[in-house]
Amino acid sequence: MMRRLAVPALAAALVSGFVLGPLAPVPVQAQPAPAAKGPCQAVEFEGQPYTVCTVDLRRERVRLFWLGTDGLPYGSLSSLADRQGPRLSFAMNAGMYDKGQAPVGLYVEDGRELKGASTANGPGNFHLKPNGVFYVKGDRAGVLDTGRYLRAKPAPDFATQSGPMLVIDGKIHPKISADGPSQKIRNGVGVRDGGHVAVFAISERPVTFGAFARLFKDSFGCRNALFLDGSVSSLYAPGLGRSDLSRPLGPLVGAVGR
Repeated sequence: MMRRLAVPALAAALVSGFVLGPLAPVPVQAQPAPAAKGPCQAVEFEGQPYTVCTVDLRRERVRLFWLGTDGLPYGSLSSLADRQGPRLSFAMNAGMYDKGQAPVGLYVEDGRELKGASTANGPGNFHLKPNGVFYVKGDRAGVLDTGRYLRAKPAPDFATQSGPMLVIDGKIHPKISADGPSQKIRNGVGVRDGGHVAVFAISERPVTFGAFARLFKDSFGCRNALFLDGSVSSLYAPGLGRSDLSRPLGPLVGAVGR
């Protein structure tokens, strides 16, 4: 399990309630805390706390980071923050990786494919098909299951493959139960507003896959969302005074000024 620096308390007590409709109660969506500096803020959904970082790609550039100029993995959020400086408004881990901190699936950075897509079967979350790809091209981002991505050939500026998909065309992944036994700190990404807005989220307490998928589908309105990782999930959010510690990391994703 990862160890973290002290995480600031949520900015305010958040209330999950119901709005009375003409026929039946309708659940309230995730409730944000008072606005924080930068793209990240605390929300609560179904009684669980999350931190959500929302980036408009028309204003900021979402990009991936793996190897530094020395050819070695950045390895940690603090190392990335030190090298990128104040222009980095947030960052988190961006997909599964092997013991050498290399991506286990597709990885594209600055238009260069550094690792090819994996369509292999195997154990673990990555191989819970369909898995998928988060990609960025210009001022738009997308999330597609791996098969559709390979057929579409979007030629992205940045891309990372992970799995499983959380939400596929507005429906939760068919192999994700509503509330299974596995509960972990998790992070993931979805897109909305025609791909102009990317939504990144990390849970503050262990949650199930089902709860995490519903966060993207029901609260954020993301028709497609991708699980990035669990247990090692970590966040750099200077606007919240936060820089998590974890085991050595592989690919990272962050937002920088255009």
